Amino acid sequence: MQIKIDDNSGFCFGVVRAITEAEKALEVGSTVYSLGDIVHNRMEVQRLESRGLRTITHADMDQLAGARLFIRAHGEPPTTYAKARALGIELIDATCPVVARLQQRVVEAYEKMAPIGGQVVILGKRGHAEVVGLTGQVEDRALVIENEQDLERIDFTRPIYLLSQTTQSIALFNRLGEEIMRRAIDPEQVTIVDTICRQVSGREQHLTEFAARFDVVIFVCGRKSSNGKVLYEVCRKANPRTYNIEEAKELDSAWFEGVHSVGICGATSTPKWLMEAVAEAVDTLQTKH
Repeated sequence: MQIKIDDNSGFCFGVVRAITEAEKALEVGSTVYSLGDIVHNRMEVQRLESRGLRTITHADMDQLAGARLFIRAHGEPPTTYAKARALGIELIDATCPVVARLQQRVVEAYEKMAPIGGQVVILGKRGHAEVVGLTGQVEDRALVIENEQDLERIDFTRPIYLLSQTTQSIALFNRLGEEIMRRAIDPEQVTIVDTICRQVSGREQHLTEFAARFDVVIFVCGRKSSNGKVLYEVCRKANPRTYNIEEAKELDSAWFEGVHSVGICGATSTPKWLMEAVAEAVDTLQTKH
């Protein structure tokens, strides 16, 4: 049986940078506290925790006076920085540069919309760390939409400025953008800026082609990864025999009966070492059979 790991899958630039920063910080000095999971992958979080990283929530910040706090690639709202300053917390800021640029764009969009009674609309997952950081740039005065049903919440008589979370689907963004233009009373008052990260979005087309090449596809990602959910659906559409797992022990030998080829791929938050472990486990399963 042929087993192939997708070369394009795995950590995006922003996550690689964040994990490198965390590893450097862990090599020197005291404990490093991460504000939320450093990456939406339980296995990678456990690996870093074994090296001294501690995952905390915003509620824990009050107990961290003088400690070292890691800001992950998703970024944070300005209130987090202000609180850290007040508590004398040393920040290790690993906000992805693509996300940091988008945060600035949200501010600029709001500055354009506020004087003319317009709305800043962000396509994103409500409650997702990146989206919380984005809306926090303008004191939560931006509207977050997740799907076509959410368009009902937009006032189409007023100007609209549409942006997107960096890991959203381009197809969904384009579809919602077209619908907003169609419904707007004055389409000239609609600004649409595609802020989707191309290192992430380019994977959709690639994975469609990759998944179609194999009898079975194993998509490896953490349960919390919103990018993982999007890319898993891309694979499943291209190949109905796509299975989503978080780690190798979830593999089922029945999936591989009579199978000649298996493709293994993952999300932007899936470490390469984990996909390699899954490939080894698939190989072991077929050897047993």
